[in-house]
Amino acid sequence: DEYKAKFGDPYVAARNGWLDDVIEPSESRIRLIRALNILRSKREWSPPKKHGNIPL
Repeated sequence: DEYKAKFGDPYVAARNGWLDDVIEPSESRIRLIRALNILRSKREWSPPKKHGNIPL
């Protein structure tokens, strides 16, 4: 019971910073769709390399 009270409550986990957000089940679909739409247009940037690898 002590374990469940400490780790089984999502609001306690959010308060401790272990979660970013607690959402209701009715919101989960729309939140997931929004997150995936944001990731769809994400482009990863990597700086140009200064030196290539030389063959050894």
